[in-house]
Amino acid sequence: MTTPTEKTEELDKIIAELEEKCVELPNNVVAHHHLALVYRKAGRIDDAVRELEKCLELDDHSVEAHINLGAIHFERGDLEKALAANRRAVKVLPELARAHANIGLIMQQLGDAEKAVAAYEEALRHDPKLANAWVNMATSQIAAGNFDLAAKAAKEAIKLEPEFGMAYNNLAVAHFYQEQYQEAKAAALKARELGYQVDPRFLQAIDHELSA
Repeated sequence: MTTPTEKTEELDKIIAELEEKCVELPNNVVAHHHLALVYRKAGRIDDAVRELEKCLELDDHSVEAHINLGAIHFERGDLEKALAANRRAVKVLPELARAHANIGLIMQQLGDAEKAVAAYEEALRHDPKLANAWVNMATSQIAAGNFDLAAKAAKEAIKLEPEFGMAYNNLAVAHFYQEQYQEAKAAALKARELGYQVDPRFLQAIDHELSA
């Protein structure tokens, strides 16, 4: 088994090699992108941002650089920069489902359920097998009050990934608001069985309705 120290030493070695490669090939987008990814893995986030920005300076059509830069901004809580990065990726490659899904998640975080739903719809139009997009679509449809559509989205996610705990939890929430309490409890218990942390207050609310 590799120890944490050995993993750090291995990453440092890879970084040194990639840094040398970038010095040798200063205009090579792929080299800078690889270095950015390893910097990010090593927790050197500012260095990763610098390298991704270098990629885009060399080639503004590098969609992977836009996507990865957007992911870092999202993780840092800078949603406006994350949104801008993913929108630039979509401008370069309109059919890039991941970027549309990322925009949906950002809109979800910004509290705009309508725009989140629209972004997820666009993502799923290009790639209907994105289970995470279906799950997040369900969350946004619940926020928008569209409980039938939320249940449908959650079921699509479950079809793609039958052990997706969050999908069952979202299905349970949708069923609850549809006043289908038996189905809500079954889905919530399945989510918990799969390891998802179902809010105990939600289970209590379902039991309250079932005993009413």
